Amino acid sequence: MRRFCRNKQGSAAIEFAFVAPMFFALLFAIIETSAVFFAGQYLETGTQDAARALLIDDVQSKGTNQADFKQSICDKVSALFACDNIYVDVQSFPKGDPITIVNPIDDNGNFINNFKYEPPPPKSENTVVVRAFYQWPIFVTGLGYNIANISKYTSNSKYLLAATAALRPQ
Repeated sequence: MRRFCRNKQGSAAIEFAFVAPMFFALLFAIIETSAVFFAGQYLETGTQDAARALLIDDVQSKGTNQADFKQSICDKVSALFACDNIYVDVQSFPKGDPITIVNPIDDNGNFINNFKYEPPPPKSENTVVVRAFYQWPIFVTGLGYNIANISKYTSNSKYLLAATAALRPQ
C-alpha cells in the first residue's frame, strides 16, 4: 500500500482530468460572452450610421421604405450577420411627446416581430428612434452557462442583440 501512495506517475493526467472540464467550460463561456458583446457593438455601430443617414433630407426625399433601410444597415454589418435575420423598427415622435417603445420579448421569452417603419417627414423636428435586432445563436448552454433571452431552455436558445439610436434633426 505504501508503494501505491508514493507512486506519482500519471498524477498530472488525473489532475488534468479533474480540472479540464471546468477549465474548458469557463473558456467557452468567456469566448461566447465576448462574441455576443462584440456582435452587439458591431450592430450598434451599423445602426447608428444608418440612423444618421435617415435624417438627411436627401435620403428622406427618396422615399426609402423599411426594406431599403434594413438593407442600409445590412450593408454595414453583413460580415457578421445574416441579413434575413435583422429586424428594424423606426418610429417618429413629435417634439416634446414622451417616447414609448415596446419590449420585443414577451413574458414567455418569445420574440415579437411587430415593428414599424415611420420615419419623420422631411424638415421635421420629430425625435426618431431607430432600433435594430438580431437573434444571435447561443452554443454553450449545455455547460450550465446560459445567457439566452429567447427560447432560453430549449435547443434553439438565442440572445437578442438590440441596437438603439435616438436622434432629432437640429
